[in-house]
Parts: sequence; C-alpha cells; structure tokens
Amino acid sequence: MNSFTRKFLLVFAGLVLGVMIGVGQSVSAKRANTLPLEDIRTLSEVFGKIKDNYVEDIPDKTLLENAIRGMLTGLDPHSSYLDQSSFKELRVGTSGEFGGLGIVVGMQDGFVKVISPIDDTPAQKAGIKAGDLIIRLGDTPVKGMSLDEAVKIMRGKPGTEIKLMIVREGEDKPLEIPVKRDKIRVKSVRSKELDKGYGYVRISQFQQRTTKDLRKAISKLTKDNKGKLKGLVLDLRNNPGGLLDSAVTVSDTFLTKGGIVSVKGRTKSDQLSHKATPLDMTKGAPIVVLVNAGSASASEIVAGALQDHKRAVIMGEKTFGKGSVQTVVPLGNQTAIKLTTARYYTPLGRSIQAKGIEPDIVLDNLKVSENGKNFDRIKEADLKKHLENDTDKKSKENDAKNARNARINLAKEDYALYEALNLLKGLHLLNSASKK
Repeated sequence: MNSFTRKFLLVFAGLVLGVMIGVGQSVSAKRANTLPLEDIRTLSEVFGKIKDNYVEDIPDKTLLENAIRGMLTGLDPHSSYLDQSSFKELRVGTSGEFGGLGIVVGMQDGFVKVISPIDDTPAQKAGIKAGDLIIRLGDTPVKGMSLDEAVKIMRGKPGTEIKLMIVREGEDKPLEIPVKRDKIRVKSVRSKELDKGYGYVRISQFQQRTTKDLRKAISKLTKDNKGKLKGLVLDLRNNPGGLLDSAVTVSDTFLTKGGIVSVKGRTKSDQLSHKATPLDMTKGAPIVVLVNAGSASASEIVAGALQDHKRAVIMGEKTFGKGSVQTVVPLGNQTAIKLTTARYYTPLGRSIQAKGIEPDIVLDNLKVSENGKNFDRIKEADLKKHLENDTDKKSKENDAKNARNARINLAKEDYALYEALNLLKGLHLLNSASKK
C-alpha cells in the first residue's frame, strides 16, 4: 500500500467515523474494527486515479463532497447532502419564503418528477402538474444529473425565464413550458365560506405557522356562523408535505383521543408516537378531506389519522405514498445531511410508504361544463292567475336562481370541491336527523 493510499485510508476512516458520531450513533471499538477496509481501499484507489488521470485538476474538497453525495443519493430518493447554500435554503423554505419556480420535485428513472406545484407560484400558473416528468432544463438534458444539480439550474434570479420540457401522461409528445422565476412566498393556509355554515380550509404546505393559522381560520369561520359549523372541507390536494410536528398538531385540531402517527426507525431516538389531546375545534362537525396524487408525506399523515379514526371522509385520488421520515443533521461547517431515519405509520399501524392513502370515495380528475342552454321548466308559479302561497308571500325565486348559479360555477371551477360540499350537506342532514 503506497503512502498516498495509507494517508487517504486514515483520513477517510476518520471522516466515516465522524459522520457516524454526528448522526448520534454509538461507535464501539469492535464496530470500528469492522469498517469495510477493502472497499475503502478501492475508494482510495479511485480517488488516486482521478487525481492522476482526470482531464482536469479537481480539488480534493470537491471529490470528497461528491463521494458524500454519492453515499447519500444511493440510499433512496430523499436522502441527500446539503451544501451551505442548500442547507440555508432548506431552513428558509420551512418558514415559508424562498426563491425558485415553486415546485416540489424528486427523481424517477433518472428524470426529475414533479411531486407537486406549490399554490400561487410561477410553476402552478404556467400549468406544471403533479406527475410531470422534466426531461430537459433549457438546453440541458436532465438524464444523468443529480437532483441537487437539477434544482440548482431551476433556481435563479427572479424575473429570469427557464423552459422546462416535460413528459405528461396522456400527451402524445413532450411539452415545452416556459416558467419565469420569482421569489416564492408560501401562504400555507387559506380559508373561505362555501355556503352558509360550510367552511373551506386549504393547506398548501406544512410549515412552522400552519397549525396556528389553521386554528385562526377555523375560529373565524365558526364565529361568522354563530359559533357552529355545519361542515368543513380540508383541502390537501397537491400538498407535498413539510414538517412532521405541524402534521401532528393539524391532525390534533380535529381529534379528541387516540394515536395520530407513530414513527419507527432503527435507533431508540427514532421510535416515537404522537397522541391526540381532548380538543376538536369543529365540535364534531362533519369533515371531508380532499387529496390527490400530489398529496404526500405530512398530508398523508393527516389524511391517514383522520381516516383511521373515522373522523373524516377522504375523497379524491390515491395519494403519493411517501411514508418515510427525513432527519436533517447539521455537520458543523454550515452543511448538513438529510437522512431517511424512519418510517411512519397511521394509528391502525398502516405503512403508507410506496402505497399511499386510498380515498373512501374515489373521484376522477374531471372538468364539468354546461351542455348548451338550460331552460327552466314551467312551474305552477309561472301560470297566469296562479294562487299565491298563503304561508310565504315573498317570492324566493331570485334566491333559488342565485344559489343554482353558484352551484354550477363551483362545479365548473372545481368539481371535487363541489362533490365534497354536497357530501357535507348530506352528512349534516343525517346527523341532524339522528339527534331528533
């Protein structure tokens, strides 16, 4: 063994041990003796060949960082090395403001797969959809890139444009979609009243403030309806996830007892379970949760918990199926590793990994349009000299027409939401009848 190889083995063995200690694992003397020295020797040999023969001189730091990246990206699609820039952006992203196109992505078969476009971002406005495969970034093919490399190309100065070439299911040929970069500010919670007594809350991402904003929205909806909601739609479509703690407290907002999620990993510190506290802000009002193929991770925790407790009806499409937990471990030099450390399970012990949440009611992604001109049929009230209703002299025809038009508009704009509201009204009527 030459002096270079010996030196590299010592440095690399120390690096390996340092990383292992950094992620909180106890390394005994016996374990240290079982380091795969033969494989490390091969790695050092490759390192030496690159230093001696590669067409350009590559700094040692770059080669070592690439080796660390390779170790992590070879594990699964979600483990990765975060350099100083990526680590900073990750921390900013969880607080709700960052730069880019506004898409959450992963890798599939060597291409970048869109897990979900984020609400009100350039990507969503340009028409990027969950499930799209990005095969070219500008003039650069994606095949052969790491996810970090692809993400760095997509990021850039606000106002600059990049063309994404994508493959989309159902399209005969690739689509080229120009997207203008912008500073992304994510408002994770939006709410409104769908109909008298029926509320709507949209969560686009699970951030530090999500639960606080959710509870504020529910309080306002409740107050506006004299202290009682008839029903609530919780919209988690195209929500790619976010913070585990936020998913737990969001679920707890609607549950009064029992488990929410359990986390099971190899070490004792990765064995966790979260339980509900006795508070349901909706006071038992019916809930419909809307999900689709872009609902992932933390979204699936919430949907799974409410489904297992039969607290909500899950409606829509089968979810993405990301049932693993990533831990971000700082390395002390303003870099970090994002490491998959556990799987999570629903209250009934179901693993969602690569399986997803099956909705209670499956809805296809449909669009509704009016079929020609609708003519109102002739009714008694339209006949000449008809008798007036002696119990209700005031006509409510305009109110009825306005309500009908509102229903048609909702069905055309968002068919799934239209169906969710209809289901809520039916559940409210059933609950009211059962209490009589």
